[in-house]
Amino acid sequence: MRVLVVGAGISGLAAARGLIAAGHEVVVLEQARELRLGGGAVTLWCNGTAILGDVGVDLEGAGQRLTTMCLRTARGRRVIEVDLEALAQRFGSAARVIPRGSLITLLAGGLPGGTVRFGARVAELHDGGDGVRVRTETGEEHHGDFLVGADGVHSRVRALVLGGGKAALTGAAIWQGLTPAPFDPGSTTTLMLGREGDFGYMGAGDGLMQWFFDVPWSPGAPAEDKPVEMLRRRFGGWGPQVEQVLASLEDGDAELFPHTRHKIPRRWGDRRCVLLGDAAHGMPPVTAQGTNQALEDVATLVRCLRAVPDPAAVVDVYSSRRRRRAAMASTVATYSVAVSGPRTLMQSEYLVRMGGATPPRLATGGFGRLLSSLSARI
Repeated sequence: MRVLVVGAGISGLAAARGLIAAGHEVVVLEQARELRLGGGAVTLWCNGTAILGDVGVDLEGAGQRLTTMCLRTARGRRVIEVDLEALAQRFGSAARVIPRGSLITLLAGGLPGGTVRFGARVAELHDGGDGVRVRTETGEEHHGDFLVGADGVHSRVRALVLGGGKAALTGAAIWQGLTPAPFDPGSTTTLMLGREGDFGYMGAGDGLMQWFFDVPWSPGAPAEDKPVEMLRRRFGGWGPQVEQVLASLEDGDAELFPHTRHKIPRRWGDRRCVLLGDAAHGMPPVTAQGTNQALEDVATLVRCLRAVPDPAAVVDVYSSRRRRRAAMASTVATYSVAVSGPRTLMQSEYLVRMGGATPPRLATGGFGRLLSSLSARI
């Protein structure tokens, strides 16, 4: 089968790898002129690294393997610890943080030459029942038996196939960056919670640290000319880890990304066109579910195309297999942490510290159950 994949991000390239391995002919249409290697680092849980291994991506030596996940109060007191190494042994794959550009490079490096067509922004899409035709803004036409929309939260394919349904703003945003580490975070990923929002950091390999702050945000808010100063004011009095990171930054190091969330559709496409990743279920970056759920989409779609003889029947099977888990992940990402409103009362120093009563073994088991409930792979 000839498959058109729109979007050369992580999910699109992973889909291309999986589909080619399954025997399909694949063309990836990317609107940019080259691979987009910017952005910070991504956290891959055990399911994400397992699926990447399934499509032939060797992550050994890339980024930072994670052995521990730690929750701390705003002042830095450790309250919950999850043994990610124990989960790696249980699931057969380890959690890892890797710069997005490094992962894109690894994914693209395993594709046959010419698979990705750059400068190919989709203008029109026609599903004639027996095949799919795409016309780009430059007038080029591409034909296939099936189409995968992996073109992100502002997906052109989603708009053409499902119509409307833009991702909604949640009232929060993330300020994040990937910069030289001001201290050695080791193999631990850390999240600190407080009334003002949350702060996280983890090593990303090669002396780099991925860090982020989640804060309230609205589209009408004035632009922050000096975001680091704003973050220093907002998170003043937090623990020494916050102070060290903020002291190491310049304003150009911090990038703003508003949190958005899609309503999970009942059908993830129509006829011979399907969606995956943020195009199907954009969700806030809290708990790092987005990339991992996109990889779950890839694995499920490859299995569906193998099992369902009629390409036009794939949409219903694929949607039914993925909708519940993606909706659960979106709910976890949206409601597990508060950055404004009454729920921030639960993130006071005292109440967060009370969570320290959870033994590490129980915390590890609970997180493992969460991962397995959101995955068909582990």
